[in-house]
Amino acid sequence: MTDPLHTDLLDLAQEAARRAGALLRDGRPADLAVAATKSSPIDVVTEMDIAAEKLITGLIAERRPDDGVLGEEGAATEGTSGIRWVIDPLDGTVNYLYGLPTWAVSIAAEQDGETVVGVVTAPMRGETFHAVLGGGAWATGAWDGERRLACRPAPPLDQALVSTGFNYVAEVRAHQAGVAQRLIPLLRDIRRGGSAAVDLCDLAAGRLDGYYERGLHPWDLAAGDLIAREAGALTGGRPGEGPSGDLAVAATPGVFEPLQRLLEDFGAWHD
Repeated sequence: MTDPLHTDLLDLAQEAARRAGALLRDGRPADLAVAATKSSPIDVVTEMDIAAEKLITGLIAERRPDDGVLGEEGAATEGTSGIRWVIDPLDGTVNYLYGLPTWAVSIAAEQDGETVVGVVTAPMRGETFHAVLGGGAWATGAWDGERRLACRPAPPLDQALVSTGFNYVAEVRAHQAGVAQRLIPLLRDIRRGGSAAVDLCDLAAGRLDGYYERGLHPWDLAAGDLIAREAGALTGGRPGEGPSGDLAVAATPGVFEPLQRLLEDFGAWHD
């Protein structure tokens, strides 16, 4: 039976994600990607990002004033309840800037340091993913009702479709490109979606066999990592470690260990 507290946290996360997603979807100027000055579209995206985070944190403060918060746009309060919210109000900002559909609102709730609820909504794809610790991973979308998610049966590594992301620091990105160049001949192919949260949910939904990235923050990972694990994926970082800024790896069982081993051998976690 689901913990009533977790049910309440899930309901709040879903409402906050839905409202923030609608704000971002409906508030995006149609000509954002072709604004006249270079700084203008970036400024608009930043304003939308901050507005979405304020909406989420305001709703949490209203409903659960004793909870802590960690948000990408600077929200950081300790709280006294043992619950902390980890929020990425707009994951996939470049996609959002260009009008690509792969961006999301990601909200997770931790209880005493463990993620117990995760919600990721991708408004332009019409999909929302959610999980409660121990309760499986679920999604709503173009289909009727909620669908329980399960990652794909593991293929041989050379038939695995793996997604990744690249840092915006040129030197780091160049190193990551070198790692990807070495990986590509050993896999079916590599994808670059542009949103860590969506990639992790696509892994949970059986649309990918694996995912890895260096340089992620807790708000990039928290909700998607739980959703992927509840769908049967394995997640971690370097061998024997959890996912971190050094390296995050997630994959269907059977792909996870060989992929993680290759990433370690190729030095994916350092320059």
